[in-house]
Amino acid sequence: MAASRLMRAVRVSEFGGPSVLKLCSDLPVPSPGQKQVLIRVHACGVNPVETYIRSGSYARKPSLPYTPGSDVSGVVEAVGEGVCLLQAGDRVFTTGTVTGGYAEYTVASEDTVHKLPDSLNYCQGAAMGVPYFTAYRALVHKAHAKPGETVLIHGASGGVGIAACQIARAFGLKVLGTAGTPEGMKLVLNNGAHLAFNHREKDYLEKIKDTTNGLGVNVIIEMLSNVNLSNDLQLLDFGGRVIIVGSRGPIEINPRDTMMKESSVIGVALHFATKSETSECAAALYAGMEAGWLKPVIGPEYTLDKVAQAHEDIINSPGASGKMILTM
Repeated sequence: MAASRLMRAVRVSEFGGPSVLKLCSDLPVPSPGQKQVLIRVHACGVNPVETYIRSGSYARKPSLPYTPGSDVSGVVEAVGEGVCLLQAGDRVFTTGTVTGGYAEYTVASEDTVHKLPDSLNYCQGAAMGVPYFTAYRALVHKAHAKPGETVLIHGASGGVGIAACQIARAFGLKVLGTAGTPEGMKLVLNNGAHLAFNHREKDYLEKIKDTTNGLGVNVIIEMLSNVNLSNDLQLLDFGGRVIIVGSRGPIEINPRDTMMKESSVIGVALHFATKSETSECAAALYAGMEAGWLKPVIGPEYTLDKVAQAHEDIINSPGASGKMILTM
């Protein structure tokens, strides 16, 4: 029945700039298969990785044509055979989709669909997936951050950055965050950071060192490693860890900097998370939603026909301020 209905969705038929994102209005609504769920999409998060995939520069390339987007929130429309934890009418968010999230309807595997508490709206639900699961994986699974340690979140005013601030504060770390604007710094402080620094100021690295009494930080969550990694290694305490969440190109570092403090540089890729790691993350984040400390901050909102502008802005805007969202 679903296949006879039509929907609007964004399609990419060739890799390239934002202009390759085309809004189509006559695509069939997909049907859920075994252990899959059909979701009526209310909102979809926009992530930087989606611009890399669209450009063709990312390691994993989808088959063309495809619909981008993994972080949707909405209402379950129908369930396929074998689905037992969800039913039509449930409010949900996803950490992945099968048919793409920049669409009015999407199909997702049951194990990537999570119930959305009434305390969060649909835009906040669309800000959950990649940002919060990545932040948890970076802090807990990769950095093994412990209460009492100091974490620096570089680029803390974006979707992953705010998620990392909230999680780190709730888990007992001392949280330092950077942003590129006064508004961004205020946002960072309002979402769990003890101190905020403007990474556009020339002496901000010295200010960070001063707050640690010259010892350095234990963990750095790094969103732009092609710019910051060499400096990050100077900021670490003995045994410190830099966790790479984002990079837009190469950078030259001195490996001796890792030897001096026996520090580590560790990459994060959410799609390598095991089912047990994902389940652990979902449980921890759900507890945060219930307790009230997990509150996604929504930044710019775009309608589906403005998707090309959203992809332009998420890379080139002067300072992030919350999670970028597409609304249907």
